[in-house]
Amino acid sequence: MASRLRRWLYLIHRWLGVGLCLFLFMWFFSGVVMMYVGYPKLTEQERLQHLPALTATDGLLSPADALDRAGASGALRELTLSRARAGAPVYQAVLAGGERLVVDAETGQLAEAVTRDVVMASARVFTGDKVDMRYGGTLDEDAFTHSRSLDRHRPLHRVDLADPEATRLYVSGTTGEVVRDATRQERGWNYVGAWIHWLYPFRGNVFDGQWANIVNVLTIIGLVLTVAGTVVGVWRWRFATPYRNGKRTPYPERAMRWHHVSGLLFAAITLTWLFSGLMSMGPWGFLRSPVSPLQTEAMQGPPLTVAALTMPPRALTDGRAHVRELQWVRRLGREGVAVHDGSGRIELVDARQGQAITFEREQIVEAAARLLQAPLARVDILQRYDLYYYDRAPHTMTGGRERPLPIIRAVFDDAQATWVHVDATTAQVLGRTDSNGRLRRWLFQMLHSWDWLPLLNQRPLWDIVLIALSVGGGLLSATGILIGWRRIGRKLKVRTNVR
Repeated sequence: MASRLRRWLYLIHRWLGVGLCLFLFMWFFSGVVMMYVGYPKLTEQERLQHLPALTATDGLLSPADALDRAGASGALRELTLSRARAGAPVYQAVLAGGERLVVDAETGQLAEAVTRDVVMASARVFTGDKVDMRYGGTLDEDAFTHSRSLDRHRPLHRVDLADPEATRLYVSGTTGEVVRDATRQERGWNYVGAWIHWLYPFRGNVFDGQWANIVNVLTIIGLVLTVAGTVVGVWRWRFATPYRNGKRTPYPERAMRWHHVSGLLFAAITLTWLFSGLMSMGPWGFLRSPVSPLQTEAMQGPPLTVAALTMPPRALTDGRAHVRELQWVRRLGREGVAVHDGSGRIELVDARQGQAITFEREQIVEAAARLLQAPLARVDILQRYDLYYYDRAPHTMTGGRERPLPIIRAVFDDAQATWVHVDATTAQVLGRTDSNGRLRRWLFQMLHSWDWLPLLNQRPLWDIVLIALSVGGGLLSATGILIGWRRIGRKLKVRTNVR
């Protein structure tokens, strides 16, 4: 029985390795690339930096007037004003029912369909007057636009710039604004980085509906391969008495020796990265909790209404330099406007009087306690990042998002042990996590990206550790590829000779 089990483990490891070592090598190599070049994205700070300033706002209609002329009324989910579409001031509104409108802030007319002229004008505003550009047509999805956040903007328009970086812009087919940029360097490295690491060749084609299953199944097979190889490697290693050749490994062939030794040294990290990569997918609903909606109305008050927003933009921009975007919000029962400048700074002002709004921290804490219909266990005030609330570099998968400090962490005593993070200055709800989300943070971000602040804050130690482990895993899989290639070659040669 024991010999049969050994035989099966040898066969499983041998033939799974022939089929999967190439994927493992690809994952190790592309993971190193992703440490420095992420999947293309347009971060919020980049977007604001490229928006033209909201100047000469004297003739702009108030939100109430503009939306009324466009035939919109009632409650609003979202409302912004910027010059993102072809450089013209437009309101972008999401009504209570989910309908999205783009309204000219000068005339109150609904914006026309996005044409090639609008696309080129938006690209010109984004990049400046001194760069030549070429219209690349429309597309639904390509190698650099698989992100689900772009779904509401499809179809996308492509514009290629003749700048030194050979930047490619993607313009929304619904709003006419630039929603993604990708330089030639980003595009090139992504073909050996995020694009293959996430198996994106299976996205945007006939395999798209099965992409997640393909990733999950290949990862599970990789785990079986690695476990079988580890067991076989331990069995074949002589811990006490060496083999007759004087070595602890029985293999005379150099590739087999290296594969045996590197397997024992780097099997643990291979298992760790395969397992944590699987956890990133939340396979088949694992670690996904039933989500109780946040009672944002209990904290912020009733939704914004079109009729109440009568203050014209001029009253909000006068005396404020470099304003890029106005965003109407409701905070603690007050109608406010978040004034964004090009540096990422946000000033919250009253939507009726134009004066700066300040909140007492106790007000925010009291309001945050109403976000869930559950007892509030405690409130934490974070003055610096910790293991569950931290910032990453913009190019990383979780980077490029707003992570202000200080924040309020409201800890609820509900079935999911929910935590809600709220900006301690502006009362903006920043996000939530629960027990499953925090476990996933350890099983994915910690084990896969090593998002451990004491190590992340000690660059380049973090880089050295991850690159060294990746090189070891790459050696393990590369020797496996060589061994598999030789074995297949021998099998084919035998068959040819038999014929």
